[in-house]
Amino acid sequence: MEEREGEVRWDGLCSRDAATRAAALDTIGQAVLRRSETIAPAAAVPPTRAADGLLVPAARDGLSEVLARLLMLSKRCPFPDVREKSEAILGGVQELGIRIPRPLGHGPSRFIPEKETIQVGNEDAMMHTLFADSFATLGRLDNVTLVMVFHPQYLESFLKTQHYLLQMDGPLPLHYRHYIGIMAAARHQCSYLVNLHVNDFLHVGGDPKWLNGLENAPQKLQNLGELNKMLAHRPWLITKEHIEQLLKTEENSWSLAELIHAVVLLTHYHSLASFTFGCGISPEIDCEGGHTFRPPSVSNYCICDITNGYHGVDEIHASPTGSIPSTESVCEVEALMEKMKQLQECRDEEEASQEEMATRFEREKRESMFVCSSEDEESAPTRDVSRHFEDTSYGYKDFSRHGMHVPTFRVQDYSWEDHGYSLVNRLYPDVGQLLDEKFHIAYNLTYNTMAMHKDVDTSMLRRAIWNYIHCMFGIRYDDYDYGEINQLLDRSFKVYIKTVVCTPEKTTKRMYDSFWRQFEHSEKVHVNLLLVEARMQAELLYALRAITRYMT
Repeated sequence: MEEREGEVRWDGLCSRDAATRAAALDTIGQAVLRRSETIAPAAAVPPTRAADGLLVPAARDGLSEVLARLLMLSKRCPFPDVREKSEAILGGVQELGIRIPRPLGHGPSRFIPEKETIQVGNEDAMMHTLFADSFATLGRLDNVTLVMVFHPQYLESFLKTQHYLLQMDGPLPLHYRHYIGIMAAARHQCSYLVNLHVNDFLHVGGDPKWLNGLENAPQKLQNLGELNKMLAHRPWLITKEHIEQLLKTEENSWSLAELIHAVVLLTHYHSLASFTFGCGISPEIDCEGGHTFRPPSVSNYCICDITNGYHGVDEIHASPTGSIPSTESVCEVEALMEKMKQLQECRDEEEASQEEMATRFEREKRESMFVCSSEDEESAPTRDVSRHFEDTSYGYKDFSRHGMHVPTFRVQDYSWEDHGYSLVNRLYPDVGQLLDEKFHIAYNLTYNTMAMHKDVDTSMLRRAIWNYIHCMFGIRYDDYDYGEINQLLDRSFKVYIKTVVCTPEKTTKRMYDSFWRQFEHSEKVHVNLLLVEARMQAELLYALRAITRYMT
């Protein structure tokens, strides 16, 4: 990173020591000032001089990238000294007559009003620790973190797992890990995650040529392309032969430990793409689409509003979730709670036979194929990232279409708890433990609330969501009555779940707004955590079962 940005070094800003950060900030300030002074007179000729008389830094001088990074630090760094000094450096650049960037968008999510998310600088002590940990580890406080922090206990587990996968000792070299992250995110056209990992890949010494397309990466990584696409879109098709192909390809072969590491990374980033689209995560401030050097449109709001931190967002972001409760949506919550109560009573009175339970699973599996999005609304614009993977036409297909039948995956025969966990932990120590903890936190997370109601047992609803996702993947729990799913999850909610899990790039704000209209945004983020973890576990089960079959 340092080489690409000339003499500007950012490393010291991640330090917990205030003196180290201060020294780094002084060095950055001087470097930026020097560069600004050299380009200011040279750029003072049209067309680089804008209509308002300020100079716009040219992309070739690298200053615009540095200024965008400073803008991000001034808004998103958990250390107040870094925020203030970054803002002061930007102010100094502006005084030289050079235009500085401003953020685009309104907060970390396009779906959640900024005023309802945690503002950096206003977080409590526990959240500050999480933010500082994240910043010290990654060199940034990203928008995913700022949305996940609605659930600090989960976020802590997520960050710990991700840090271990990307940065701690493990079978794969660092640049391979980030490249696999790029490959996985690209399968869902998730340019948000691709952008982050392109920067990280280069930072750890990755070869820029690999970024021109998968065909430029080593054959060993190219060989992972088939597994990547099947895991992302049709994991039920993975067989032990696919595993054998990767482990037995002479000089480009994978070891079992490397393959486990790669599989966990692929499933992590497929499911993180689901979270990114499901919560409408905005581009990072310093990435493409996160800032602009153009002046704000005067028709929208006054220039002084920007300096005061107001973005005219309330009108734009009015959403059903934050609005005055409508009678219909309040009734929706009451009706859902009533159904939960009735189902519990039925459960207590009689239990369906095994045959009936199996029939209900098959019915739900079949019905899930006919749940599809009929949205014509534009989803988030994404940059073309298809060069990072092959076979671009390969996508999600329901497993029983066109007469094709995939045998049901019975959890009683192969489960995470009894089989997958120990296999991962044996070949990639501690990762099984970290994943297990993360699955459990997401599944068991509850504040005993539903919208405006307190002291509610939500376990039935959480289990219905988790098992519905696994049902869409053909995974069955013998002890679960799948008849409950239709009672608890209405059509708009099923459309949202299936879209986020199977084709996340098609998720729209309208879908997000249309389910659970009276629930809090934090509850909708919680739903997304369930979707992320249930999806990741489903993918892992198919991959790990195939690896187990290969090993036996």
